[in-house]
Amino acid sequence: MVSLKELPAKEYICQTNLNIYDSPSCEGLATQAATGRHLQVISTSKDTVIEVCLCEDDYPGWLLAEDLRSLKVASSKYSAIALSYLEIKSRLPQIIDFTTQAMQQPNYYLWGGTTPPNYDCSGLMQAAFKSVGVWLPRDAYQQEAFTQKISFEDLLPGDLVFFGAAQRATHVGLYLGDRCYIHSSGQKQGRNGIGIDKLSEQGDEVSTSYYQQLRGFGRVMRSYKGN
Repeated sequence: MVSLKELPAKEYICQTNLNIYDSPSCEGLATQAATGRHLQVISTSKDTVIEVCLCEDDYPGWLLAEDLRSLKVASSKYSAIALSYLEIKSRLPQIIDFTTQAMQQPNYYLWGGTTPPNYDCSGLMQAAFKSVGVWLPRDAYQQEAFTQKISFEDLLPGDLVFFGAAQRATHVGLYLGDRCYIHSSGQKQGRNGIGIDKLSEQGDEVSTSYYQQLRGFGRVMRSYKGN
């Protein structure tokens, strides 16, 4: 167990799944740190919360001080593994399988969710790619900027589909082929959880709602921080 007096010192490893919050009040979930993830302590200015940054995707947030018992000092610093596009491409079937298996479990859309069974949209994408050793940035707009932009004509299973406003992407799904994609959708869009929808303006309520917000497509060419 790590004590508050020992911080900040080194890099730490999560011994269980932990919630990372979006402010010192720890009221809103920002993301989740799965067992085995590395984090660095940024600030210990408060007794009840600790400012941290997750090492694999550089995502900032706040950790409850009581969760220190779930951290251990890392024996070595996190180091990203470089992967070629061909290596990533060979793992796409497993990535797709991860999402379809996740859909089979009872789930709901959880803002900030990156651990099973409840994910947000970009959290599902990050978890699916992470399951085969490929790291993506955390949020949809970050994932859009990270991927190689492609046209609809070049779209292949395993590519990412982005939705949102003109300013930036606010939603992401994984293309399955035959104009279909899988994603975790919020209740406001007509479903609360993981489902498969179609890139079409003639689809059902969920499909048409997202199709109207379609921004474009991206291909994962590398693992985050792995170059």
